[in-house]
Amino acid sequence: MASGLRQRVVTALLLAGLVVAVLLWMPPVAAVAVVFVVMLAGAWEWAGFAGLTSAPQRLGYLLAVACAIVAAWRATAEPAGLVRFLQVAAVWWIVGLLWLVIASQRGGRVAAACVGFAVLVPAAIGFGRLALLEPRGQLLLLFLLVLVAAADVGAYFGGRSLGRHKLAPRVSPGKTWEGFAAGMLGAAVAAVAGAALFERPVLPWLGVCVLVALVSVVGDLVESMFKRRAGLKDSGALLPGHGGVLDRIDSLSAAAPTFLLGLLMLGAAA
Repeated sequence: MASGLRQRVVTALLLAGLVVAVLLWMPPVAAVAVVFVVMLAGAWEWAGFAGLTSAPQRLGYLLAVACAIVAAWRATAEPAGLVRFLQVAAVWWIVGLLWLVIASQRGGRVAAACVGFAVLVPAAIGFGRLALLEPRGQLLLLFLLVLVAAADVGAYFGGRSLGRHKLAPRVSPGKTWEGFAAGMLGAAVAAVAGAALFERPVLPWLGVCVLVALVSVVGDLVESMFKRRAGLKDSGALLPGHGGVLDRIDSLSAAAPTFLLGLLMLGAAA
């Protein structure tokens, strides 16, 4: 148990250091490149949810997702195209929420393969375009990571100490409504700090950030839904003590496009 926790902490610290180095000390294009690599690693893992377990099958799925990301990147070069794309992504996450509530036990391998595109492509655009947003896109991306982490940490400790009522027992038995509420409180605290950092009006900024935290929970649960249906505990084994890439970015995959859309609705990053 102790060695597993030590491994988990070491991996988390290394990842945090890498993220901070890329976002604070490297040009935005480097952040975009890292985002694309991470999304393609996620595509490799998501292929397993769709029953594509051999290396050629996974590679084929990865290349298909890569082509979709490139096409979406070109389609979102102009602000109007980007907003439309993000609005479609927002509609998908509403569909994802309804899926969780109404039909969490339905959907086969074809559905899993299609959902992978709906999750990974908007996430790549959300992260990448956010990193390039002037004048403080990389700092905003770092704040997004902190915001979702605050929600996750609040949910974890709130659930452990107060959790009684299951949030989604068929999808993620460990999550509780009490943990969810604590997570939203953690996100709200991070949001208020972010409003001060970026000199934003508190209420609109708080509204966007809490919405992002809410959607991040849906992202987490959607990934858990397909992972559980595939009979997997973790999406992969790339990150010692943490599982796979998708296990680390499940919440963020929904949060990134939502946060970017919210920023654009508030007037970008000025």
